[in-house]
Amino acid sequence: MKSKSPSKPKRKPAAVTVAGMLRKHFRTAALHKLTTTSRMFPVTARIDLQTALVDLIGKTCQVTHQSGVQAGYAFQTFTFSMLSLDRDNAAVIAPMETEDVDMGESAPFRGLKSTLWFCILDGRRIAFLLTPVLSHGEVGGWQVEIAVLPAQDGSDPSAAMLAAIDAIISQARSYRGKVISLEQRDNYSGKAGSVRVHKLRGVTREQVILPEKTLRMLERNVMEFIGQRARLQDLGMSIKKGLLFYGPPGTGKTHTIHYLASRLPDHTTLLITAEQVGMLDQYMQLARFLQPAMIVLEDADLIARARTSMRNPCEESLLNKLLNEMDGLREDAALLFVLTTNRPEELESALAARPGRIDQAIEFPLPDEEGRRKLIKLYAAGIGLTERVASVLVRKTKGASAAFIKELMRRAAQVMLRSGDGRELSLSQIESALDEMLFAGGSLNVRLLGGRQD
Repeated sequence: MKSKSPSKPKRKPAAVTVAGMLRKHFRTAALHKLTTTSRMFPVTARIDLQTALVDLIGKTCQVTHQSGVQAGYAFQTFTFSMLSLDRDNAAVIAPMETEDVDMGESAPFRGLKSTLWFCILDGRRIAFLLTPVLSHGEVGGWQVEIAVLPAQDGSDPSAAMLAAIDAIISQARSYRGKVISLEQRDNYSGKAGSVRVHKLRGVTREQVILPEKTLRMLERNVMEFIGQRARLQDLGMSIKKGLLFYGPPGTGKTHTIHYLASRLPDHTTLLITAEQVGMLDQYMQLARFLQPAMIVLEDADLIARARTSMRNPCEESLLNKLLNEMDGLREDAALLFVLTTNRPEELESALAARPGRIDQAIEFPLPDEEGRRKLIKLYAAGIGLTERVASVLVRKTKGASAAFIKELMRRAAQVMLRSGDGRELSLSQIESALDEMLFAGGSLNVRLLGGRQD
């Protein structure tokens, strides 16, 4: 018997290169004849860009191929020019990759990574490429690129298609009415990585415990001003505005910002913390892109202190950048700047030296007797509270901040629950909570909680 010769191992099918697919799709070996047009968008446009692109392709084109892209040089931004190269590590067709993107809804958005579409548009072959804009492997934005072969009549559908995408993206629907901030990368490069959507705490007007005069001034300078923007613009006047919220810690500045954000459903709120001031450039670009927008810079004294107390050139640069951005914006920029500070004396001279950046300073004082009574009832929530006990609380919290009263009501509720004495606060339970907050932790604890500030 003849012995069977060993079977040869099956050869793995060769990966399909993007260059090969481009030649097949455009029916030409001369890929250098392709004309490409690209447009870059900021990181916040990712959802709107993908939605607009997918919708446009679906409505206008016959899709012949859709896939992901894989390449050995993935640390660079993909372009058709790069993908069309034949080399040892040539880009290949790969499965489509997606990732979840937070957009502040109950379910995340399914975001595409680098994706290719080969299509036929009115009998003409066209290709689309959606890809992140990379710099040393870090995402700094998103890009869409369109490739076509030149037509004899010189027509190019790319410009019209990008204009249609621009029109949709300019509405910034995905983040409209939401509070967002940029997530700083671990390498502290100061560039924007991803977008964080903050869960907006619903705050009604009744929950903003401020003197009525202060509340009216706030609403005149925000809601009323925004309602009159179109008419002001018709009169040739500026529609941007700068506000400064100042006052002791715990007096409701951040709480009020939540109220304003909830009252401006057509605005996107950009929240800049002290740790993110190095990304002012990115935030200002986004503000222009997402307008109308409210830009909130908390603890502004950390970068806007008087020049005489600057500790290094970087702080001087950040101060100038902030003030220049506020002053350099066009008069028709629909932007509202809100700066907050606990130490107005640290920045008064710096802002006074550059007048016109802040249009109105609004003081957030420690609550008066009426304000403390309202705060006690607000933060008592579902706890039973007699008028006698409430009056004692008002007297004992003189000079305390709203934050202190909020924590006091929670501590008193804990004492009540621990004692098992029902759902109504007693004076002894309040005394126990006050003793823990004012004496057990020492003077530092009182300051940290926003207690009496003489």
